[in-house]
This record gives sequence, structure tokens and C-alpha cells, in this order.
Amino acid sequence: MRFMSFIRGAVCVLAVVFCVSALQAAEETKPAPYTESISGTLVKFDMVPIPAGEITMPDPAKPGAKIKVKIPALWFGRTEVTWDEYDVFVFKLDQPPGEDAVSRPSKPYGAADRGYGHKGYPVINESYLGAEQYCKWLSLKTGHEYRLPTEAEWEYACRAGKPVPDKSRLAEYAWFFQEKTQPVGQKKANAWGLYDTLGNVGEWCADMCGKPVVCGGSWEDVAKDVTPTARRYQDESWQANDPQSPKSKWWLSDGQFVGFRIVRVK
Repeated sequence: MRFMSFIRGAVCVLAVVFCVSALQAAEETKPAPYTESISGTLVKFDMVPIPAGEITMPDPAKPGAKIKVKIPALWFGRTEVTWDEYDVFVFKLDQPPGEDAVSRPSKPYGAADRGYGHKGYPVINESYLGAEQYCKWLSLKTGHEYRLPTEAEWEYACRAGKPVPDKSRLAEYAWFFQEKTQPVGQKKANAWGLYDTLGNVGEWCADMCGKPVVCGGSWEDVAKDVTPTARRYQDESWQANDPQSPKSKWWLSDGQFVGFRIVRVK
């Protein structure tokens, strides 16, 4: 009997050791947050791992229907892209004069930040093309594959597997119904460590059909319009005061509510 008890005890100990080892191995392989540096500058930004999963979205092929979309494991920008990062891209602060492998925006007409604030503030007034090209440039600079999120990826990360904050708590997480943009990362982060997915600036994504769409609501909006399902498509009003002809393909003269966040695929 004592021998059998010893055997059972030994088996239990081995099982516990195996489980602990398996959990440790899982933790070791789990992607970790990291800080990316833009070479040639002192500019850095933080990326946060988002676990793989699934989200239900409206089916673009069948109005009123829903489809399930699988989301791969990704890294998301902890905050919206700031002027600190975007200025390097626009003004070529990362390199001496010379040829460039990626097209960069023309210099903005007037103050692109509208005087709202610059250092630590989210980029505004940039076009979808500008946001896309920034991702291509950043990929070449870092050797990692950066891009804009799809709307399904964005909404999945915004929700972070938790209920959406109700109106009574929204102000803890989001800037809305304000006079201007605010510095990034000042409110509470969501459950996955992302700041300002709701409010501050709406964020460029690719919709279910691959078209540019802005998600999440912005500082201009009232609470009911600052949700994970909030969407806006560009129209002529976003460049109403652009004096150029043709209108700039890089900047939105009236897109003071538009920004973006990046994801890393690998």
C-alpha cells in the first residue's frame, strides 16, 4: 500500500512539473511588448501583442447578415502614431538628402497640426495614402512588416475581449466632445494595453472590402458616436478648404479628426 501511495504521489508530482513546464514554455513563446526605434533618430514607439482570435462582423456581401472573421496574432501600436514619428517620415529627418525608396508626402500646406499640439500628440489631417506610405517606409527602416489594420483587426483589438465601456465610464478611456486633440496615452488603456482606441482621433483602417475607412470616433464626437463600431468614409468635405487644384493626395485640409495606428504582422 505504501509503495502504491508513493507511486501515485510521484505521478502527481511529475504531472505538476509537466504542467508548470508547459506553462513556462507557453509564456516564453508568447509575443512580448517591445519598443521600436527609428534608426538615425532618437524617436521610439511601443508595440503591444494582440492574441489570435475571432470576431463577428457585418457581411459586406449580404446586408443584415454576419460573418466570423479570424484574427491572427499581431502587434498593435500602443498609441496612435504621433507627430514625433510622422515628422521623421515627412521631413526626412532620418537621412541625408538623396534618393528615397518610398514616396513621402509633400510638405503640408500651413500647420498640419492646426495648432492643437505637436510633441506627443496624434497625427491628424493625413490621407489614407500618407498613412499607408508611412507603414511602407517604416517597414523598410526596421525590417519588420508594418501596415494599417483591417477594420476587423482594429475592432477586435479595440474590444480586447471585454464589454465596451458604457457612457458613464467612457470618459475614463476616451477623449470625446472636446475642443481639440489631446496627447496620446493620457486615459486608461484597454484590457490589452492599447490607449485611445476610442476617441481622440479616428483611425484609418481597411474595411471588409478593402476600402479606406476611419474607425472609433474622435475628439469631435459625442459619446454615442465613440464606439468600436463607429465608421466614417471620406467625402469632399474632408478637403473643402484645400486651395490646391487638384486637391492634395497626402493631406486632408479638413481632416482634423483623422489619425491612424499601425500593426506589425511579422
